[in-house]
This record gives sequence, C-alpha cells and structure tokens, in this order.
Amino acid sequence: MVIVRSGTRSMYLIGGRRVTVADLLEAGLVEAGARLRFKRNRIGVVYHATVTDKGRIRLESDGEEFRSPSRAAMVAAGMGAVDGWRAWWVVDQGRALDAVRQELLDRVISDVAAEADQHNEDIARQRIHERLRQARREADAGAPQQISVRDLLSLWGMADRGDQVGRIEADLANHGLVTSPSFRAVTLDTVVSLTTPPSEPEGAEEVGSVDVDDVPIAEDDEGGGDLDVRLTVGNLSPLAGVASVGPNSTLEEAITKMLLNDFSQLAVLSGPRNLRGAVTWRSIAQAMHRKADAVLADAIDPRVEVVSYERDLFEVLPLLQLREFVFVSDQNRAVAGIVTTADVAMRYGDMATPFFQLGELDQTLRWILSRAVDIETVQRFCNRKITSFDQLTVGDYQHVLENKDVWGRLGWPLDRSTFIARLVEIREIRNKVMHFHPDSVPEGAVDKLRKFNDLLHRYRDRA
Repeated sequence: MVIVRSGTRSMYLIGGRRVTVADLLEAGLVEAGARLRFKRNRIGVVYHATVTDKGRIRLESDGEEFRSPSRAAMVAAGMGAVDGWRAWWVVDQGRALDAVRQELLDRVISDVAAEADQHNEDIARQRIHERLRQARREADAGAPQQISVRDLLSLWGMADRGDQVGRIEADLANHGLVTSPSFRAVTLDTVVSLTTPPSEPEGAEEVGSVDVDDVPIAEDDEGGGDLDVRLTVGNLSPLAGVASVGPNSTLEEAITKMLLNDFSQLAVLSGPRNLRGAVTWRSIAQAMHRKADAVLADAIDPRVEVVSYERDLFEVLPLLQLREFVFVSDQNRAVAGIVTTADVAMRYGDMATPFFQLGELDQTLRWILSRAVDIETVQRFCNRKITSFDQLTVGDYQHVLENKDVWGRLGWPLDRSTFIARLVEIREIRNKVMHFHPDSVPEGAVDKLRKFNDLLHRYRDRA
C-alpha cells in the first residue's frame, strides 16, 4: 500500500486489498452519519442505512452493522447476491458508493502522478489504474473488454495465478469490475470479459431464488478473505466451444469429424444450450451392430452429463470415471467445452511430476551431503537447530554448498557459483510448487528439475 500525502490527509492507493467505506471516510469523501439509500426499482422497495464513525454501514431497520456494502445490501433486502457498492447511494451526494470509490482512486492516482520521485511500482500502479478505468468505461457502455487470462495476469507482471491473485481481484473490485467467466476457474488461455456485476440480479426476489454462484459479485463478504484454491472443471477446459454435429447430420459427417480430429466423442447440439446427447465410437459401433444402415439418430447416446465450469473437479471425478467425459457449460450456461478422463490424467500428471522431481532432488542432495560432511559441519550454516540430515531444506543445501570447504569435499569438477545459481532457481520453483495454485508448473521449470537431477546422479558417487 502506497501512502500519499494530500494536504493534511493521508490518501491510500490500495494495492493488495479492497477499498472500504472506512477509506472513504478517512479521505473525507463521505461523512460519519451520511445516509445511504438502496432502491429496488423493479419492486418499488427502498432500504435505508447510515455510515458510522468507524466506516461501517448501519441498517436503519434493525441497527445491524456491516463492513461490506454488499453484505449490508444482501441482509437488508434478503437477497442472495448483490453488488452493494452500486446498490447503495449516498443521499446528500446523489451518487452511488461506487462513484465515491472511483473518486478516491482517481484522486490518489493523480497525487502519485504529481510526485517528482515516482518509483517503478508507482508507475506500474498508474498503468493498471488507467487500464482498469478504461475497462470500466467500456463495461458501463455495454461493450466490455475481452482478454485472455494469461494477458490479464501480465498486466500485473504475473505469469500464473500464484499467491498474488488476491491483489488482482482487489484491483478489479475497486474499479467495480469482475471477470466473466471467473478468471480463477478457467484455463490461462480462456478469454474472459471485464464487466460489472449486476447491482440487482434479475429474479433475485429473496434469498434462495437465484443461484449465487451464477452471479459475479465484485466484493467479498464481511470476512474479506480471498482464499480459493479449488481445481475446477474450467481449469481443464478453455471454454472455446465444443466440437459437435446437429441432430440431423449424417453419421458419415460425425465419423469424418472424429477421424480428422482424433476425437473419441462429439456433442450433438441443436443450439448452444440444447445438448441432445453425444456420439462416441462405442455408440456408433453399437448402432451399426443393431442395424447395418444405421443413421446418426441411432448412434446418439442421450446419457450425457453437463457440469458448470465452476464445479470442483474433485466432485466430478466419480462421474468422469463412470462416463469417461463430461461436457462443460460456461457462465451463460452454453455448452462450451469438454473434459475427459485423459484430460484429468494429464493434468494430475503435470501437477505430480514436479513433486516427484523435487522429492528425488531432496533425497539425492541429502544423501550426497551425508557422505561428504557430518551434521556438526552442516549445523554451522543453518540458523536453527539441526539434529538430522532429514531436517534440511533446499535453502539449507544452498547455504551449506556455498561454503568453499564443503564444496571442495565433494570433489566435483563443476563451477560452484553456477551450480548454486541453479539451486536458487530450484528453490524458487519448489516454493511455487508448494503453493498448490491451479496452474501447472511451466515445462521449462520441470525440465530444469530433470536436468538438475540428472547432474546429481552423474556426480553423486564422487562425493
């Protein structure tokens, strides 16, 4: 968080957390006691609240207080999902809390830009702010920007959805934006829209009348947590469309498409949301066995499953084991992808490989050091009590092998500094792997682990 002085006030450029009503209060953009109004135009009901001196929202109906505008609006209206920043209006200002939040961001960015000694981080924050502000304007105009998840992450200098993903969500939320579909729950190459969540989801007359998971909300609940480490079905399917034939297509067309593309199945669609079934090599063989002049209709298997891209992959595994594939629906409930047992096996293989490689590396280095030095020597280079080689970490290996005397005992005809530099890279890979985020470790990282293990095996007996 960058603190910027403006007059006698401290202004905040929020980086890594969401703007709160308390921030607006501290900046002097709203006052304690300010009245808020939430009007549901479709049913003609109005709810009232006030801003407390601690920046919380107190409902006039029962006096309950909330830090989150969305939670306050949901409780006030008994709704399952609502974007409170757009729902609550500041009565004496005649504008939504969201507009006040945007003024805070604009003011702070302006103050940062005026600073003569801007740091690279400040410049990067300005660039992100301008890009998101433009995206918000286009979303409000009904023409939301579309961007791949990979390109979205690159705006923050990220290559994957690691520990800093909460920062991206906070920046999006502060500008009143969400991605559709959720950028957490799809592949890196899936194209998402930068859009605004509905201030009042259509049909949300009461809690339970709308599927909250289908309504993107720009702010979390009062707890403020950003933790979401699930591996979803969408993380395996790019939602770029699914190969299909129509119900009136010929069997020859289906067979040709499957042969040309090496598919084991095709969707049978009469519309993006109307899945009639699937054609598989098994269903084709059964149809032709029953009738020599079988047509496509004879080969359609209606026993297919469609699951939402947001569904937890672990929950779908039994279904995949039974059916061998499931079709995937996107945020608009259109059939937009497919996940097969082969996809799951490949993904879990990609996730498991670096763990096995790191395990092999750890055991090999431990064995090499135990042959070259005693535990008392190792202890000198560790900043904690070490009683066994089994307690050593990759960082410990680095510190121990940086010592010239220890390195000399190995008797390796290798350059120590180059070896240590690669070990530092391995340590960074290890830390990323252990964070368990949904993106596979890049192939280049896995290749580094393999080659490092090959080198260790080649020289281990010389220690």
